[in-house]
Amino acid sequence: QVQLVESGGGSVQAGGSLNLSCAASAYRYTGSCMAWFRQAPGNQREWVATINLEGSPQYVDSVKGRFVISRSTDKNTLYLQMNSLKPEDTAMYYCAQDLLHEVACRVVPGPYNYWGQGTQVTVSS
Repeated sequence: QVQLVESGGGSVQAGGSLNLSCAASAYRYTGSCMAWFRQAPGNQREWVATINLEGSPQYVDSVKGRFVISRSTDKNTLYLQMNSLKPEDTAMYYCAQDLLHEVACRVVPGPYNYWGQGTQVTVSS
């Protein structure tokens, strides 16, 4: 069974860093758009970053200059390096894969076919 498994979450103080990972547990085509979303209690799931087949990233404005999305050379692992963390970054973070789109990645949850179970990030002030 194909799965996406996130890791790397935790609790940090404001200004700290975390590096999230998302590994595909079985062979699959991982060259299509992949993304990180996050969801805080009481809020809708929010897009954070995407990376396409060509390695081009997109970021929501609130994380630009602080977060970096990347993928391993074999495209089986997705990363999110998070620097200068703020309390408002506190949320459950999910990785996701969209099998249909390869270049023009979507920034809403609907098109994403596979999701991980989430990893909690808590930033204290």
